[in-house]
Amino acid sequence: MDVQLLTYIFVGASFALYIGIAIWSRAGSTKEFYVAGGGVSPVANGAATAADWMSAASFISMAGIIAYAGYDASVYLMGWTGGYVLLAMLLAPYLRKFGKFTVPDFIGDRYYSNVARTVAVICVIFVSFTYVAGQMRGVGIVFARFLEVDVNIGVIIGMAIVFFYAVLGGMKGITYTQVAQYCVLIFAFLVPAVFLSIMMTGHILPQTGFGATVLDASGNDTGVYLLERLDQVVQDLGFGAYTDGSKSTIDVFFITAALMCGTAGLPHVIVRFFTVPRVRDARISAGWALFFIALLYTSAPAVGAFARTNLIETVNGTEYKELPGWFYNWENSGLIGWMDKNNDGRVQMAAGAPFEGKPTFSGSREEATGAQGERVLTNTPTDNASEVYIDRDIIVLANPEIGNLPAWVIALVAAGGVAAALSTAAGLLLVISSAISHDLLKKTLVPDITEKQELLAARLAAVVAIVIAGYFGINPPGFVAQVVAFAFGLAAASFFPVILMGIFYRRMNKEGAIAGMLVGLAFTFGYIVYFKFISPELNTADNWLFGVSPEGIGTVGMILNFVVAFAVSRVTQAPPEHIQHIVEDIRVPRGAGAATQH
Repeated sequence: MDVQLLTYIFVGASFALYIGIAIWSRAGSTKEFYVAGGGVSPVANGAATAADWMSAASFISMAGIIAYAGYDASVYLMGWTGGYVLLAMLLAPYLRKFGKFTVPDFIGDRYYSNVARTVAVICVIFVSFTYVAGQMRGVGIVFARFLEVDVNIGVIIGMAIVFFYAVLGGMKGITYTQVAQYCVLIFAFLVPAVFLSIMMTGHILPQTGFGATVLDASGNDTGVYLLERLDQVVQDLGFGAYTDGSKSTIDVFFITAALMCGTAGLPHVIVRFFTVPRVRDARISAGWALFFIALLYTSAPAVGAFARTNLIETVNGTEYKELPGWFYNWENSGLIGWMDKNNDGRVQMAAGAPFEGKPTFSGSREEATGAQGERVLTNTPTDNASEVYIDRDIIVLANPEIGNLPAWVIALVAAGGVAAALSTAAGLLLVISSAISHDLLKKTLVPDITEKQELLAARLAAVVAIVIAGYFGINPPGFVAQVVAFAFGLAAASFFPVILMGIFYRRMNKEGAIAGMLVGLAFTFGYIVYFKFISPELNTADNWLFGVSPEGIGTVGMILNFVVAFAVSRVTQAPPEHIQHIVEDIRVPRGAGAATQH
Protein backbone atom coordinates (compact mmCIF):
# COMPACT_ATOMS: atom_id res chain seq x y z
CA MET A 1 0.00 0.00 0.00
CA ASP A 2 1.51 3.37 -0.98
CA VAL A 3 2.13 6.32 1.33
CA GLN A 4 -0.69 8.45 -0.06
CA LEU A 5 -3.37 5.84 0.48
CA LEU A 6 -2.08 5.03 3.97
CA THR A 7 -2.09 8.73 4.80
CA TYR A 8 -5.71 9.09 3.73
CA ILE A 9 -6.61 6.08 5.89
CA PHE A 10 -4.71 7.23 9.00
CA VAL A 11 -5.79 10.86 8.85
CA GLY A 12 -9.35 9.91 7.87
CA ALA A 13 -9.61 7.39 10.71
CA SER A 14 -8.34 9.94 13.23
CA PHE A 15 -10.89 12.50 12.00
CA ALA A 16 -13.67 9.94 12.31
CA LEU A 17 -12.53 9.22 15.88
CA TYR A 18 -12.51 12.90 16.85
CA ILE A 19 -15.92 13.58 15.34
CA GLY A 20 -17.37 10.45 16.95
CA ILE A 21 -16.10 11.60 20.35
CA ALA A 22 -17.53 15.09 19.74
CA ILE A 23 -20.99 13.65 19.06
CA TRP A 24 -20.78 11.31 22.06
CA SER A 25 -19.71 14.11 24.43
CA ARG A 26 -21.95 16.89 23.15
CA ALA A 27 -22.19 19.71 25.73
CA GLY A 28 -25.69 20.36 27.09
CA SER A 29 -24.94 23.11 29.62
CA THR A 30 -22.55 26.02 30.08
CA LYS A 31 -20.69 24.05 32.76
CA GLU A 32 -20.09 21.20 30.31
CA PHE A 33 -19.16 23.70 27.59
CA TYR A 34 -16.67 25.61 29.76
CA VAL A 35 -15.17 22.96 32.11
CA ALA A 36 -16.49 19.59 30.84
CA GLY A 37 -18.81 19.35 33.86
CA GLY A 38 -15.82 19.29 36.26
CA GLY A 39 -15.77 15.49 36.40
CA VAL A 40 -12.79 14.40 34.27
CA SER A 41 -10.40 11.87 35.82
CA PRO A 42 -6.86 13.12 36.64
CA VAL A 43 -5.16 10.73 34.20
CA ALA A 44 -7.46 11.70 31.31
CA ASN A 45 -7.07 15.35 32.25
CA GLY A 46 -3.29 14.91 32.29
CA ALA A 47 -3.35 13.48 28.75
CA ALA A 48 -5.74 16.21 27.57
CA THR A 49 -3.56 18.89 29.17
CA ALA A 50 -0.48 17.46 27.47
CA ALA A 51 -2.24 17.51 24.09
CA ASP A 52 -3.55 21.00 24.77
CA TRP A 53 -0.09 22.24 25.66
CA MET A 54 1.95 20.35 23.05
CA SER A 55 0.91 22.33 20.05
CA ALA A 56 1.93 22.30 16.42
CA ALA A 57 4.94 24.28 17.62
CA SER A 58 6.02 21.38 19.86
CA PHE A 59 5.23 18.58 17.43
CA ILE A 60 6.06 20.18 14.09
CA SER A 61 8.34 23.13 14.71
CA MET A 62 10.42 22.49 17.80
CA ALA A 63 12.53 19.65 16.41
CA GLY A 64 12.92 21.69 13.21
CA ILE A 65 14.23 24.64 15.19
CA ILE A 66 16.60 22.36 17.11
CA ALA A 67 17.75 20.80 13.82
CA TYR A 68 18.74 24.21 12.47
CA ALA A 69 19.56 26.26 15.56
CA GLY A 70 21.25 23.50 17.58
CA TYR A 71 22.34 24.73 21.01
CA ASP A 72 20.44 28.02 20.68
CA ALA A 73 17.15 26.11 20.53
CA SER A 74 17.66 24.87 24.09
CA VAL A 75 15.75 27.98 25.23
CA TYR A 76 12.53 26.39 23.93
CA LEU A 77 13.10 23.16 25.83
CA MET A 78 14.02 24.94 29.06
CA GLY A 79 11.37 27.64 28.75
CA TRP A 80 8.36 25.53 27.83
CA THR A 81 9.15 22.67 30.20
CA GLY A 82 10.08 24.98 33.08
CA GLY A 83 6.97 27.04 32.47
CA TYR A 84 4.74 24.05 32.84
CA VAL A 85 6.36 23.17 36.19
CA LEU A 86 5.91 26.80 37.27
CA LEU A 87 2.23 26.69 36.35
CA ALA A 88 1.56 23.31 37.95
CA MET A 89 3.34 24.05 41.23
CA LEU A 90 3.00 27.81 41.71
CA LEU A 91 -0.31 28.87 40.18
CA ALA A 92 -2.75 26.14 39.18
CA PRO A 93 -3.69 24.75 42.63
CA TYR A 94 -4.42 28.25 44.00
CA LEU A 95 -6.38 29.31 40.95
CA ARG A 96 -8.33 26.07 41.21
CA LYS A 97 -9.14 26.79 44.85
CA PHE A 98 -10.19 30.35 44.02
CA GLY A 99 -12.78 28.67 41.80
CA LYS A 100 -12.87 30.90 38.72
CA PHE A 101 -12.20 28.87 35.62
CA THR A 102 -11.16 31.66 33.27
CA VAL A 103 -8.26 34.04 33.77
CA PRO A 104 -10.43 37.16 33.19
CA ASP A 105 -12.92 35.80 35.75
CA PHE A 106 -10.15 35.38 38.30
CA ILE A 107 -8.79 38.85 37.59
CA GLY A 108 -12.27 40.43 37.59
CA ASP A 109 -13.21 38.94 40.97
CA ARG A 110 -9.80 39.14 42.63
CA TYR A 111 -9.42 42.76 41.61
CA TYR A 112 -13.14 43.52 42.18
CA SER A 113 -13.32 45.38 38.90
CA ASN A 114 -15.10 44.90 35.59
CA VAL A 115 -12.51 47.21 34.01
CA ALA A 116 -9.77 44.77 35.06
CA ARG A 117 -11.93 41.91 33.76
CA THR A 118 -12.36 43.66 30.40
CA VAL A 119 -8.65 44.42 30.10
CA ALA A 120 -7.98 40.73 30.83
CA VAL A 121 -10.51 39.71 28.16
CA ILE A 122 -8.68 41.87 25.63
CA CYS A 123 -5.36 40.30 26.68
CA VAL A 124 -6.85 36.77 26.40
CA ILE A 125 -8.18 37.42 22.92
CA PHE A 126 -4.92 39.00 21.85
CA VAL A 127 -2.70 36.22 23.19
CA SER A 128 -4.98 33.40 22.05
CA PHE A 129 -5.37 34.67 18.50
CA THR A 130 -1.62 35.11 18.20
CA TYR A 131 -1.11 31.57 19.42
CA VAL A 132 -3.88 29.95 17.41
CA ALA A 133 -2.56 31.46 14.15
CA GLY A 134 0.50 29.23 14.49
CA GLN A 135 -1.67 26.16 15.05
CA MET A 136 -3.83 26.77 12.00
CA ARG A 137 -0.72 27.31 9.92
CA GLY A 138 0.60 23.97 11.20
CA VAL A 139 -2.61 22.27 10.11
CA GLY A 140 -2.26 23.81 6.65
CA ILE A 141 1.34 22.61 6.30
CA VAL A 142 0.43 19.03 7.21
CA PHE A 143 -2.47 18.91 4.79
CA ALA A 144 -0.46 20.59 2.04
CA ARG A 145 2.05 17.79 1.95
CA PHE A 146 0.14 14.70 2.92
CA LEU A 147 -3.21 15.36 1.29
CA GLU A 148 -1.53 17.10 -1.66
CA VAL A 149 -3.55 20.29 -1.39
CA ASP A 150 -2.57 23.93 -1.16
CA VAL A 151 -1.55 25.17 2.32
CA ASN A 152 -4.52 27.55 2.38
CA ILE A 153 -6.93 24.76 1.50
CA GLY A 154 -5.36 22.75 4.32
CA VAL A 155 -6.09 25.57 6.76
CA ILE A 156 -9.74 25.62 5.65
CA ILE A 157 -10.06 21.83 6.14
CA GLY A 158 -8.60 22.26 9.64
CA MET A 159 -11.10 25.01 10.38
CA ALA A 160 -13.97 22.70 9.42
CA ILE A 161 -12.78 19.90 11.71
CA VAL A 162 -12.18 22.19 14.70
CA PHE A 163 -15.53 23.87 14.10
CA PHE A 164 -17.28 20.55 14.42
CA TYR A 165 -16.02 19.36 17.76
CA ALA A 166 -15.21 22.70 19.46
CA VAL A 167 -18.56 24.32 18.71
CA LEU A 168 -20.57 21.16 19.30
CA GLY A 169 -18.85 19.70 22.32
CA GLY A 170 -17.22 22.69 24.03
CA MET A 171 -14.70 21.75 26.72
CA LYS A 172 -16.36 18.35 27.23
CA GLY A 173 -15.90 17.41 23.58
CA ILE A 174 -12.43 18.96 23.44
CA THR A 175 -11.23 17.14 26.58
CA TYR A 176 -12.01 13.62 25.38
CA THR A 177 -10.92 14.45 21.84
CA GLN A 178 -7.61 15.68 23.21
CA VAL A 179 -7.09 12.41 25.08
CA ALA A 180 -7.38 10.59 21.73
CA GLN A 181 -5.20 13.20 20.06
CA TYR A 182 -2.49 12.80 22.68
CA CYS A 183 -2.36 9.05 22.03
CA VAL A 184 -2.07 9.67 18.28
CA LEU A 185 0.53 12.43 18.46
CA ILE A 186 2.87 10.83 21.01
CA PHE A 187 2.81 7.51 19.16
CA ALA A 188 3.44 9.37 15.89
CA PHE A 189 6.37 11.28 17.38
CA LEU A 190 8.06 8.39 19.19
CA VAL A 191 7.79 5.65 16.56
CA PRO A 192 10.00 7.39 13.94
CA ALA A 193 12.30 8.66 16.70
CA VAL A 194 12.88 5.08 17.89
CA PHE A 195 13.35 3.83 14.31
CA LEU A 196 15.91 6.52 13.52
CA SER A 197 17.74 6.01 16.80
CA ILE A 198 18.12 2.29 16.10
CA MET A 199 19.24 2.90 12.50
CA MET A 200 21.78 5.60 13.34
CA THR A 201 23.11 4.58 16.76
CA GLY A 202 21.75 1.12 17.62
CA HIS A 203 19.99 2.55 20.69
CA ILE A 204 16.27 1.93 21.16
CA LEU A 205 15.72 5.08 23.21
CA PRO A 206 16.24 8.35 21.30
CA GLN A 207 17.26 9.97 24.57
CA THR A 208 20.33 7.72 24.89
CA GLY A 209 20.90 7.60 21.13
CA PHE A 210 21.35 11.39 21.22
CA GLY A 211 24.58 10.94 23.19
CA ALA A 212 25.77 7.75 21.52
CA THR A 213 28.21 6.91 18.71
CA VAL A 214 26.87 6.51 15.15
CA LEU A 215 26.84 3.36 13.04
CA ASP A 216 28.11 3.08 9.47
CA ALA A 217 26.09 1.72 6.52
CA SER A 218 26.98 -1.86 7.55
CA GLY A 219 25.82 -1.33 11.12
CA ASN A 220 29.31 -1.18 12.62
CA ASP A 221 30.11 1.30 15.37
CA THR A 222 32.23 4.16 13.96
CA GLY A 223 33.29 5.35 17.40
CA VAL A 224 32.24 8.90 16.45
CA TYR A 225 29.57 10.53 18.60
CA LEU A 226 26.43 11.80 16.87
CA LEU A 227 26.94 15.42 17.95
CA GLU A 228 30.64 15.27 17.08
CA ARG A 229 29.77 14.09 13.57
CA LEU A 230 27.04 16.69 13.18
CA ASP A 231 29.39 19.46 14.32
CA GLN A 232 31.87 18.42 11.65
CA VAL A 233 29.26 18.16 8.89
CA VAL A 234 27.72 21.60 9.49
CA GLN A 235 31.09 23.30 9.92
CA ASP A 236 32.28 21.86 6.61
CA LEU A 237 29.32 23.65 4.99
CA GLY A 238 30.16 26.98 6.59
CA PHE A 239 27.64 26.90 9.45
CA GLY A 240 28.59 27.44 13.08
CA ALA A 241 29.15 24.33 15.25
CA TYR A 242 25.85 22.62 16.13
CA THR A 243 26.76 22.46 19.82
CA ASP A 244 27.79 26.14 20.01
CA GLY A 245 25.31 28.95 20.58
CA SER A 246 25.20 32.32 18.86
CA LYS A 247 22.88 34.05 21.34
CA SER A 248 24.28 36.12 24.18
CA THR A 249 23.85 34.86 27.74
CA ILE A 250 21.48 37.70 28.64
CA ASP A 251 19.30 36.98 25.60
CA VAL A 252 19.16 33.27 26.41
CA PHE A 253 18.14 34.12 29.96
CA PHE A 254 15.41 36.57 28.91
CA ILE A 255 13.98 34.31 26.19
CA THR A 256 13.87 31.36 28.57
CA ALA A 257 12.20 33.46 31.27
CA ALA A 258 9.65 34.84 28.77
CA LEU A 259 8.76 31.33 27.61
CA MET A 260 8.53 30.04 31.20
CA CYS A 261 6.35 32.83 32.55
CA GLY A 262 4.37 32.98 29.32
CA THR A 263 3.59 29.28 29.62
CA ALA A 264 2.46 29.79 33.21
CA GLY A 265 0.13 32.56 32.07
CA LEU A 266 -1.44 30.80 29.09
CA PRO A 267 -5.21 30.82 29.71
CA HIS A 268 -6.01 27.69 27.68
CA VAL A 269 -3.74 25.59 29.91
CA ILE A 270 -4.97 27.12 33.17
CA VAL A 271 -8.61 26.29 32.41
CA ARG A 272 -7.77 22.58 32.19
CA PHE A 273 -7.28 22.42 35.96
CA PHE A 274 -10.98 23.14 36.44
CA THR A 275 -12.17 20.07 34.59
CA VAL A 276 -11.30 17.69 37.48
CA PRO A 277 -13.49 17.25 40.57
CA ARG A 278 -11.14 18.47 43.33
CA VAL A 279 -8.03 20.59 43.95
CA ARG A 280 -6.14 17.40 44.83
CA ASP A 281 -7.07 15.98 41.43
CA ALA A 282 -5.71 19.13 39.78
CA ARG A 283 -2.30 18.45 41.36
CA ILE A 284 -2.39 14.77 40.32
CA SER A 285 -3.38 15.63 36.77
CA ALA A 286 -0.51 18.16 36.63
CA GLY A 287 1.90 15.34 37.49
CA TRP A 288 0.46 13.08 34.78
CA ALA A 289 0.59 15.90 32.24
CA LEU A 290 4.25 16.51 33.06
CA PHE A 291 5.02 12.82 32.50
CA PHE A 292 3.15 12.76 29.19
CA ILE A 293 4.84 15.98 28.02
CA ALA A 294 8.30 14.73 29.01
CA LEU A 295 7.97 11.76 26.63
CA LEU A 296 8.02 14.15 23.67
CA TYR A 297 10.28 16.86 25.03
CA THR A 298 13.12 14.56 26.02
CA SER A 299 13.01 12.98 22.53
CA ALA A 300 12.94 16.23 20.54
CA PRO A 301 16.69 17.05 20.74
CA ALA A 302 17.54 13.60 19.35
CA VAL A 303 14.97 13.95 16.56
CA GLY A 304 16.42 17.35 15.61
CA ALA A 305 19.98 15.99 15.47
CA PHE A 306 18.95 12.89 13.50
CA ALA A 307 17.02 15.02 11.01
CA ARG A 308 19.83 17.53 10.41
CA THR A 309 22.39 14.78 9.88
CA ASN A 310 20.18 12.78 7.51
CA LEU A 311 19.06 15.86 5.63
CA ILE A 312 22.56 17.10 4.84
CA GLU A 313 23.91 13.67 3.97
CA THR A 314 20.93 12.96 1.69
CA VAL A 315 20.62 16.30 -0.11
CA ASN A 316 23.97 18.09 -0.18
CA GLY A 317 25.94 17.49 -3.39
CA THR A 318 23.28 15.20 -4.86
CA GLU A 319 22.13 15.71 -8.44
CA TYR A 320 18.64 17.17 -8.49
CA LYS A 321 17.37 14.34 -10.68
CA GLU A 322 18.72 11.76 -8.24
CA LEU A 323 17.00 13.19 -5.14
CA PRO A 324 14.46 11.05 -3.24
CA GLY A 325 10.75 11.54 -3.90
CA TRP A 326 10.05 13.44 -0.68
CA PHE A 327 12.14 16.39 -1.93
CA TYR A 328 9.89 16.85 -4.99
CA ASN A 329 6.72 16.39 -2.95
CA TRP A 330 7.67 19.16 -0.51
CA GLU A 331 8.82 21.31 -3.44
CA ASN A 332 5.34 20.88 -4.93
CA SER A 333 3.93 22.09 -1.61
CA GLY A 334 6.01 25.27 -1.85
CA LEU A 335 7.97 24.52 1.31
CA ILE A 336 11.20 23.59 -0.49
CA GLY A 337 12.79 25.64 -3.25
CA TRP A 338 15.97 24.99 -5.23
CA MET A 339 17.87 27.53 -7.35
CA ASP A 340 20.79 26.12 -9.36
CA LYS A 341 23.10 29.11 -9.00
CA ASN A 342 26.23 27.46 -10.45
CA ASN A 343 24.33 25.46 -13.11
CA ASP A 344 25.94 22.14 -12.15
CA GLY A 345 22.64 20.33 -11.59
CA ARG A 346 23.59 19.48 -7.99
CA VAL A 347 22.03 20.77 -4.77
CA GLN A 348 24.48 22.81 -2.68
CA MET A 349 23.80 23.42 1.02
CA ALA A 350 25.68 26.28 2.70
CA ALA A 351 25.26 28.95 5.37
CA GLY A 352 22.89 31.80 4.55
CA ALA A 353 19.65 32.13 2.61
CA PRO A 354 19.77 30.91 -1.03
CA PHE A 355 17.55 33.76 -2.22
CA GLU A 356 15.54 36.64 -0.84
CA GLY A 357 12.31 35.78 0.93
CA LYS A 358 10.34 32.55 0.83
CA PRO A 359 10.04 30.55 -2.43
CA THR A 360 7.89 32.22 -5.06
CA PHE A 361 7.27 30.04 -8.10
CA SER A 362 6.35 31.20 -11.58
CA GLY A 363 3.82 28.37 -11.80
CA SER A 364 3.23 24.73 -10.95
CA ARG A 365 5.71 22.04 -11.95
CA GLU A 366 3.59 21.27 -14.99
CA GLU A 367 3.49 24.92 -16.05
CA ALA A 368 7.14 25.95 -15.59
CA THR A 369 10.19 23.76 -15.05
CA GLY A 370 13.90 24.53 -15.04
CA ALA A 371 16.71 22.71 -16.84
CA GLN A 372 16.73 19.90 -14.29
CA GLY A 373 12.96 19.64 -13.98
CA GLU A 374 12.77 21.80 -10.85
CA ARG A 375 10.05 24.35 -10.19
CA VAL A 376 11.15 27.76 -11.45
CA LEU A 377 11.71 30.39 -8.77
CA THR A 378 11.21 34.11 -9.29
CA ASN A 379 13.11 35.15 -6.14
CA THR A 380 16.26 37.28 -6.30
CA PRO A 381 19.34 35.09 -5.60
CA THR A 382 21.77 35.97 -2.83
CA ASP A 383 25.57 36.10 -3.13
CA ASN A 384 26.38 33.02 -1.03
CA ALA A 385 26.74 29.42 -2.21
CA SER A 386 23.51 28.17 -0.64
CA GLU A 387 21.04 26.89 -3.25
CA VAL A 388 18.22 25.27 -1.34
CA TYR A 389 15.47 26.64 0.90
CA ILE A 390 13.95 24.12 3.30
CA ASP A 391 11.15 25.31 5.56
CA ARG A 392 12.00 24.36 9.16
CA ASP A 393 8.41 23.41 9.87
CA ILE A 394 8.66 20.34 7.62
CA ILE A 395 11.56 18.69 9.43
CA VAL A 396 9.54 16.42 11.72
CA LEU A 397 6.99 15.63 9.04
CA ALA A 398 9.64 14.79 6.48
CA ASN A 399 11.90 12.97 8.94
CA PRO A 400 10.49 9.45 8.31
CA GLU A 401 10.85 9.91 4.55
CA ILE A 402 14.38 11.30 4.87
CA GLY A 403 15.27 8.30 7.00
CA ASN A 404 13.63 5.83 4.56
CA LEU A 405 11.21 4.56 7.19
CA PRO A 406 8.17 2.39 6.27
CA ALA A 407 5.16 4.01 4.59
CA TRP A 408 2.88 3.44 7.58
CA VAL A 409 5.23 5.47 9.81
CA ILE A 410 5.04 8.39 7.35
CA ALA A 411 1.25 8.22 7.39
CA LEU A 412 1.25 8.00 11.19
CA VAL A 413 3.31 11.18 11.49
CA ALA A 414 0.81 12.99 9.26
CA ALA A 415 -2.02 12.00 11.61
CA GLY A 416 0.10 13.06 14.61
CA GLY A 417 0.85 16.47 13.13
CA VAL A 418 -2.81 17.11 12.51
CA ALA A 419 -3.70 15.94 16.03
CA ALA A 420 -1.11 18.26 17.65
CA ALA A 421 -2.25 21.34 15.77
CA LEU A 422 -5.97 20.67 16.13
CA SER A 423 -5.84 19.89 19.86
CA THR A 424 -4.24 23.19 20.85
CA ALA A 425 -6.28 25.20 18.34
CA ALA A 426 -9.50 23.83 19.84
CA GLY A 427 -8.40 24.68 23.38
CA LEU A 428 -7.50 28.23 22.38
CA LEU A 429 -10.74 28.78 20.50
CA LEU A 430 -12.69 27.67 23.55
CA VAL A 431 -10.80 30.18 25.70
CA ILE A 432 -11.65 32.98 23.26
CA SER A 433 -15.25 31.82 23.18
CA SER A 434 -15.61 31.70 26.98
CA ALA A 435 -13.85 35.08 27.38
CA ILE A 436 -16.48 36.70 25.16
CA SER A 437 -19.62 34.83 26.25
CA HIS A 438 -18.85 34.41 29.97
CA ASP A 439 -16.54 37.24 30.94
CA LEU A 440 -17.62 39.96 28.54
CA LEU A 441 -21.35 39.26 28.12
CA LYS A 442 -22.46 37.41 31.26
CA LYS A 443 -20.19 39.13 33.78
CA THR A 444 -19.95 42.61 32.26
CA LEU A 445 -22.34 43.70 29.52
CA VAL A 446 -25.50 41.55 29.85
CA PRO A 447 -25.61 40.03 33.36
CA ASP A 448 -29.27 38.94 32.96
CA ILE A 449 -28.52 36.63 30.03
CA THR A 450 -29.96 33.09 30.48
CA GLU A 451 -27.80 29.97 30.44
CA LYS A 452 -29.26 28.95 27.09
CA GLN A 453 -28.44 32.35 25.59
CA GLU A 454 -24.96 32.25 27.09
CA LEU A 455 -24.35 28.82 25.55
CA LEU A 456 -25.54 30.10 22.16
CA ALA A 457 -23.28 33.15 22.49
CA ALA A 458 -20.34 30.87 23.35
CA ARG A 459 -20.93 28.80 20.22
CA LEU A 460 -21.31 31.86 18.01
CA ALA A 461 -18.13 33.35 19.47
CA ALA A 462 -16.33 30.08 18.73
CA VAL A 463 -17.49 30.26 15.10
CA VAL A 464 -16.22 33.83 14.70
CA ALA A 465 -12.95 32.90 16.41
CA ILE A 466 -12.42 29.97 14.01
CA VAL A 467 -12.93 32.22 10.99
CA ILE A 468 -10.43 34.81 12.28
CA ALA A 469 -7.95 32.09 13.29
CA GLY A 470 -8.24 30.64 9.78
CA TYR A 471 -7.43 34.03 8.26
CA PHE A 472 -4.28 34.28 10.39
CA GLY A 473 -3.42 30.70 9.48
CA ILE A 474 -3.56 31.63 5.79
CA ASN A 475 -1.69 34.91 6.33
CA PRO A 476 0.68 34.16 9.24
CA PRO A 477 3.08 36.86 10.44
CA GLY A 478 5.93 34.30 10.71
CA PHE A 479 6.59 30.60 10.73
CA VAL A 480 4.87 28.51 13.37
CA ALA A 481 7.27 28.68 16.29
CA GLN A 482 7.99 32.39 15.82
CA VAL A 483 4.31 33.24 16.04
CA VAL A 484 3.90 31.08 19.11
CA ALA A 485 6.92 32.70 20.76
CA PHE A 486 5.17 36.05 20.19
CA ALA A 487 2.16 34.79 22.16
CA PHE A 488 4.33 33.61 25.05
CA GLY A 489 5.98 37.03 25.35
CA LEU A 490 2.60 38.74 25.49
CA ALA A 491 1.26 36.27 28.05
CA ALA A 492 4.34 36.76 30.26
CA ALA A 493 4.04 40.55 30.11
CA SER A 494 0.32 40.70 30.78
CA PHE A 495 -1.05 37.77 32.81
CA PHE A 496 1.76 36.25 34.82
CA PRO A 497 2.36 39.25 37.15
CA VAL A 498 -1.32 39.90 37.91
CA ILE A 499 -2.03 36.22 38.56
CA LEU A 500 1.05 35.82 40.76
CA MET A 501 0.40 39.00 42.76
CA GLY A 502 -3.30 38.16 42.89
CA ILE A 503 -2.43 34.99 44.77
CA PHE A 504 0.57 36.01 46.88
CA TYR A 505 0.26 39.77 47.48
CA ARG A 506 -2.94 40.73 49.23
CA ARG A 507 -2.15 44.49 49.03
CA MET A 508 -2.32 44.45 45.21
CA ASN A 509 -5.39 46.42 44.14
CA LYS A 510 -7.33 46.90 40.92
CA GLU A 511 -5.56 50.14 39.94
CA GLY A 512 -2.16 48.48 40.13
CA ALA A 513 -3.29 45.36 38.25
CA ILE A 514 -4.88 47.30 35.38
CA ALA A 515 -1.95 49.70 35.00
CA GLY A 516 0.56 46.83 35.10
CA MET A 517 -1.27 44.77 32.45
CA LEU A 518 -1.64 47.70 30.07
CA VAL A 519 1.98 48.81 30.39
CA GLY A 520 3.36 45.26 30.05
CA LEU A 521 1.21 44.41 27.04
CA ALA A 522 1.72 47.72 25.22
CA PHE A 523 5.48 47.73 25.73
CA THR A 524 5.96 44.12 24.62
CA PHE A 525 3.62 44.38 21.66
CA GLY A 526 5.22 47.62 20.47
CA TYR A 527 8.76 46.23 20.75
CA ILE A 528 7.95 43.03 18.85
CA VAL A 529 5.96 44.78 16.12
CA TYR A 530 8.71 47.37 15.63
CA PHE A 531 11.52 44.87 15.15
CA LYS A 532 9.54 42.13 13.41
CA PHE A 533 7.28 44.07 11.10
CA ILE A 534 8.05 47.81 10.94
CA SER A 535 11.86 47.83 10.84
CA PRO A 536 13.04 44.22 10.46
CA GLU A 537 16.36 45.49 9.05
CA LEU A 538 17.14 46.87 12.54
CA ASN A 539 16.43 43.54 14.25
CA THR A 540 20.02 42.95 15.39
CA ALA A 541 21.71 42.79 18.77
CA ASP A 542 23.23 46.25 18.25
CA ASN A 543 19.78 47.86 18.23
CA TRP A 544 18.04 45.78 20.89
CA LEU A 545 17.23 47.24 24.30
CA PHE A 546 19.79 45.80 26.80
CA GLY A 547 20.73 43.27 24.12
CA VAL A 548 17.35 41.51 24.46
CA SER A 549 15.76 40.17 21.27
CA PRO A 550 12.02 40.45 20.48
CA GLU A 551 11.66 36.78 21.54
CA GLY A 552 12.86 37.64 25.06
CA ILE A 553 11.35 41.10 25.50
CA GLY A 554 8.30 39.63 27.24
CA THR A 555 10.51 39.30 30.33
CA VAL A 556 11.25 43.05 30.31
CA GLY A 557 7.52 43.71 29.79
CA MET A 558 6.79 41.45 32.74
CA ILE A 559 9.27 43.33 34.97
CA LEU A 560 7.68 46.62 33.92
CA ASN A 561 4.28 45.15 34.75
CA PHE A 562 5.48 44.21 38.26
CA VAL A 563 7.10 47.61 38.88
CA VAL A 564 4.16 49.68 37.62
CA ALA A 565 1.57 47.52 39.40
CA PHE A 566 3.47 47.70 42.69
CA ALA A 567 4.06 51.47 42.46
CA VAL A 568 0.45 52.27 41.54
CA SER A 569 -0.96 49.99 44.24
CA ARG A 570 1.14 51.70 46.93
CA VAL A 571 -0.23 55.16 46.15
CA THR A 572 -3.88 54.08 45.79
CA GLN A 573 -6.43 52.61 48.17
CA ALA A 574 -5.88 49.09 49.53
CA PRO A 575 -8.26 46.29 48.41
CA PRO A 576 -11.42 45.73 50.50
CA GLU A 577 -11.01 43.58 53.62
CA HIS A 578 -13.00 40.64 52.22
CA ILE A 579 -10.73 40.48 49.17
CA GLN A 580 -7.65 40.41 51.38
CA HIS A 581 -9.18 37.58 53.40
CA ILE A 582 -9.90 35.61 50.21
CA VAL A 583 -6.28 36.03 49.13
CA GLU A 584 -5.11 34.74 52.52
CA ASP A 585 -7.53 31.81 52.34
CA ILE A 586 -6.65 30.48 48.86
CA ARG A 587 -3.05 29.90 49.94
CA VAL A 588 -4.09 27.55 52.75
CA PRO A 589 -4.01 23.91 51.53
CA ARG A 590 -7.40 22.92 52.85
CA GLY A 591 -10.98 23.36 51.82
CA ALA A 592 -10.44 21.37 48.64
CA GLY A 593 -13.98 20.71 47.55
CA ALA A 594 -15.89 19.86 44.49
CA ALA A 595 -15.64 21.87 41.30
CA THR A 596 -17.12 25.30 41.69
CA GLN A 597 -20.47 25.77 40.02
CA HIS A 598 -20.46 28.47 37.36
